[in-house]
Amino acid sequence: MGFITTDDDVQIFFKDWGPKDAQPIVFHHGWPLSSDDWDAQMLFFLSRGYRVVAHDRRGHGRSSQIAEGHDIDHYAADAFAVAKALDLRNAIHVGHSTGGGEVARYVARHGEPAGRVAKAVLVAAIPPLMLQTGANPEGTPMEVFDGFRAALAGNRAQFFRDVPAGPFYGFNRDGAAVHEGIIQNWWRQGMMGSAKAQYDGIKAFSETDQTEDLKAITVPTLVLHGEDDQVVPIAASALKAIELLQDGMLKTYPGYSHGMLTVNADVLNADLLEFVTS
Repeated sequence: MGFITTDDDVQIFFKDWGPKDAQPIVFHHGWPLSSDDWDAQMLFFLSRGYRVVAHDRRGHGRSSQIAEGHDIDHYAADAFAVAKALDLRNAIHVGHSTGGGEVARYVARHGEPAGRVAKAVLVAAIPPLMLQTGANPEGTPMEVFDGFRAALAGNRAQFFRDVPAGPFYGFNRDGAAVHEGIIQNWWRQGMMGSAKAQYDGIKAFSETDQTEDLKAITVPTLVLHGEDDQVVPIAASALKAIELLQDGMLKTYPGYSHGMLTVNADVLNADLLEFVTS
């Protein structure tokens, strides 16, 4: 574990576990969380001999709570700074939610041009565009994101309790097995970060059109999405993303939530391993 410093003087916290000569798998977390959200995957792949790396996005977790740069361009540039500092090559980049947007832009603009990427995985990811527009009627209306901003600014602690206790993990569904520890861990990660970074991040994850990023990716890319995702609707994301990727493969999961990488880690880890070793 340690920190790297970006060109604009931001301290980015990272974890780097496993043999340095093993193939790296790099994990990119979702909003408003941290690299800790990948614990189940990092331990799984570490036990199988891989080098596993994850960083806290700027303004999130243990990274600098800088006021500026909370957009997909900076997120991808920061990821590239980590990859260069650790000299990560032949890496597999796995991104969840907003982290999936970070992966798409990183691979398209930095990783592939620099020859550092072997494969990519988008898990419940935001690309190509979350926001509902005339050209994207399946997206989420702006008033929903305005509601997120109002809730965060008004009572962030309560908002960060309500999201994981409700739609994020599908705990609001009838008959769902609710895990209090998972809710508290989500809250813990969210409250570690900067309110400013998280507020700005709502615009980044909702309004960034990544159509061209997806078109530019040529490495094999696995798209995984829960069919009961209440946060990133599958119709506006995965089902469109797979049509834009040059070498994409789609797998969907009936009944799975946005937080499936945690509550269904056994299934997700097995599918990730199959793709990594294929």
